[in-house]
Amino acid sequence: MPSILVIEDKDSMREMLSKTLESEGYEVEGVKDGERGLEKAKERKYDVVLTDLKLPKMDGIEVLSSLKEMDHDVAVILMTAYGTIEKAVEAMKGGAFDFLTKPFDTDHLSVLIKRALENRRLRAENVLLREELGHHLGYAEIIGKCEKMKEVSRLIKKVAPSDTTVLLLGESGTGKELFGRAIHELSRRRKGPYVAINCAAIPRELLENELFGSERGAYTGSVARKMGKFEIAQGGTIFLDEVGDLDIALQAKLLRVLQDKTFERLGGTKTISVDVRVIAASNADLKKATEKNQFREDLFYRLSVFPITIPPLRERREDIPELAEYFVKKYCAEMKKPKKKISKEALSLLDKYHWPGNVRELENTIERAIILCEGKTIQPQHLAIRIPTPNEIRLREGAGLKEVGQYAQAEAERAFIIRVLNQVRGNKRKAAQALKIDYTTLFEKIKKYKIET
Repeated sequence: MPSILVIEDKDSMREMLSKTLESEGYEVEGVKDGERGLEKAKERKYDVVLTDLKLPKMDGIEVLSSLKEMDHDVAVILMTAYGTIEKAVEAMKGGAFDFLTKPFDTDHLSVLIKRALENRRLRAENVLLREELGHHLGYAEIIGKCEKMKEVSRLIKKVAPSDTTVLLLGESGTGKELFGRAIHELSRRRKGPYVAINCAAIPRELLENELFGSERGAYTGSVARKMGKFEIAQGGTIFLDEVGDLDIALQAKLLRVLQDKTFERLGGTKTISVDVRVIAASNADLKKATEKNQFREDLFYRLSVFPITIPPLRERREDIPELAEYFVKKYCAEMKKPKKKISKEALSLLDKYHWPGNVRELENTIERAIILCEGKTIQPQHLAIRIPTPNEIRLREGAGLKEVGQYAQAEAERAFIIRVLNQVRGNKRKAAQALKIDYTTLFEKIKKYKIET
């Protein structure tokens, strides 16, 4: 269970935040000043710290600095009713994950915390992968030995030193953000910020504010200037995941940034220049989207200067044993369990499975197996996967192998979503957390599979 420390001197605000975050499934502790917060942080590690800027004795910037000295990877989100652009810049330079101005929407805070947790997880994963496989390829654990992945590796090494815009294509769960990070780490911008944002996870009416920022009074409740992700990424790299979900109006604004390196904040008139490298990713066919007038053709050509397609796990089965072994080692260490190995029967089952969720699903499967396995060897019964029998695949007569695979994948995904929804008694937000997808994606899948809730 992710842990969150709330540092807020107003009792009512602290209690409201604690109750809200606890209802989201987090372990929360609340304190009323920075000194007590730092004492708590010395006693244990927190995944996220939510701190007010204006505190008695020491302010949020000082708390941020001290927290980063104790744990460089802790995600710190500052909140204040006295926000200024200068303080926001200072907080970001000090390593804050983000900056919230009161009053704020708790749903927006929830999305922000999920992104902070995912960011922390990916950072930790990258460190582990560099340690484990640095001698082999130098970055990103997801790189394997198959020919398709060797080609991806070659392309990444080729494009990384330049400032060329890169478009990463591939199914959900193939590790597109890890490859985006790899490009950043191998570039001359590696010392600059790496800022990731999922364009599908944020409501369209809020996304422009997130990307480009806003001026005071730009919308109801806007009491201070807000920096957007493009400004925060100055001198570094911005990763735009699920770029195909961008609204047409935002597509035009993104096109301008790519062409001129300039934009205006929401509600502003001042033109802002940025030096940012753009890496975009999509699991949709953007070329088809342009043909349907759902995606701007000029933006597509700007983004796809250097496209790289990440193959799905079912097309790189020779990498499954190595990936599975890595995840076993990773989660045994995280859970402080004795070293385990995977039986030949379990490996055979992993090889036969179609992996609709790709590497992410493999990781989740191994994590669950580590929890269930009480002995030294992981057996097939510890894996939450099942191969459909031919009788279960009811398709039209004359269906091809590809259609059979797609049907089986959809049926398995639908069944798993129903099972999780039943476990959480229909709570979609908790279901999305358990499935490790964002709320919007879950809603779309419920609609797609016609699941009654």
